[in-house]
Amino acid sequence: MINRFSFLLGIYSILLIGLLLACGDKKTPKIEQKEAKQKYDIETIKEKGVLRALIDYSSTSYFVYKGQPMGYEYELLETFANYIDVDLEVIPVKNLDDIITLLNTYQGDVIAANWTVTKERAKEVKFTQLNNLTEQVLIQRKPDGYQNMSKAKLNSLLLTSVTELAGKEVYVRKNSSFYSRLVNLSDEIGAEIDIKTVDGDISTETLIEQVSKGEIDYTIADRNIARINTSFFNNIDISLSVSLKQRISWAVRKNSPELAAAIDEWLTEFKKTVEFKYLYQKYFKNIYSYRNRVISDFYSAKSGIISPFDDIIKDKTKAINWDWRLIAALIYQESQFDPSVVSWAGASGLMQLMPTTAQQFGIDSNSTNADQIEAGIKYLKYLDNELKEKVFDPNERIKFVLAAYNVGLGHIWDAMRLAEKYELDPMVWDGNVAEMLKNKSKPKYYKDPVVRHGYCRGREPYYYVKEVIERFKHYENVTDSINSK
Repeated sequence: MINRFSFLLGIYSILLIGLLLACGDKKTPKIEQKEAKQKYDIETIKEKGVLRALIDYSSTSYFVYKGQPMGYEYELLETFANYIDVDLEVIPVKNLDDIITLLNTYQGDVIAANWTVTKERAKEVKFTQLNNLTEQVLIQRKPDGYQNMSKAKLNSLLLTSVTELAGKEVYVRKNSSFYSRLVNLSDEIGAEIDIKTVDGDISTETLIEQVSKGEIDYTIADRNIARINTSFFNNIDISLSVSLKQRISWAVRKNSPELAAAIDEWLTEFKKTVEFKYLYQKYFKNIYSYRNRVISDFYSAKSGIISPFDDIIKDKTKAINWDWRLIAALIYQESQFDPSVVSWAGASGLMQLMPTTAQQFGIDSNSTNADQIEAGIKYLKYLDNELKEKVFDPNERIKFVLAAYNVGLGHIWDAMRLAEKYELDPMVWDGNVAEMLKNKSKPKYYKDPVVRHGYCRGREPYYYVKEVIERFKHYENVTDSINSK
């Protein structure tokens, strides 16, 4: 009996040790993965060649207007990305409640979203150099007929002291600095403020609009955002401050000190420039420009419309089975949606076809915009078919087609042959064929026996492809954001 017990105990011990060892083996990769991620700082960003910015989609931070990406945070980010010599990838965050999680799970490198510095946030992220100062203000609706009221009469109908917020319903996002301020303010005035929380995908500007329309009575906003919105919603009052001056900054992960230091170094100098002052004036003080943007049909933050030709592009793009927004990005690159443009070389129309190519696909200077777009897409399809036998991946092939549209198919064949000769991949654009195309401006390469079409200013098509793809991503961002609402 004892022997049997000893035997079973031995078996149990072996199994237990094996289980513990197995568990230990499973934990090891997670620890290594975490340690590897902790090294994701500015050197990794430079190695990858891209800075990923988590940004809010709004009328001041980031939007597309008349086909062009714009925004205060966006332009600052572009300047910084150029400073550290990397590309910029903008990642609009639809639900701002998720933004810290996205940063700390390595789905972005920096938060740039008109973000207030708070103690709670500082526990989870590292804030960078002060961007600017603002204060929180109450957004309330002026009474009907306010235009004909004396200032004293108007003030008697508005809240003019924070103590009057007692018992009032104020709508804000739960994870916003506005919510934290209202909680503290409620303690300060010794009375409950009825804080109504909204989902993280409801923007401050949406809440301001709801106040203006009478759908809610009160919300809170930063004064810089509130001020610029008064140019469009002129029946809102923003005179009541509910906080002291607060800092607005970017934020990075706590384990990215070198990125934070680089931002601080750059921003300290950039804030001394005229360009910085101009940017702030452009987005937060130029009321006329803001109003014109917001009421425009081509202000994508409201309409999701990219150009006057969206419907035509959507229809004609069916022939090539590309995303219509990619064609829109190409058209902007070619003509900025101006059908009357004629280049120095004689290319004309929305898609800037050369005369011989235009004739080949059945159009001339009198053709309609729809015919121009159709002809340009037929040419793209022709190029796609020509390259199909060599570049099998359809997504990869798009870059080859765009380059060929810009510089001609012959130069692309040359670059592919050079890539093969120099042991690069002739079926991959980035870092392979693109590099050989850039090299075609050097005698060593354009005089190579495998080259049949001679010299090429290869940097032009290289940047052409890069810019079209980048603009396409912006168009995806803004239209996806509108469609998700």
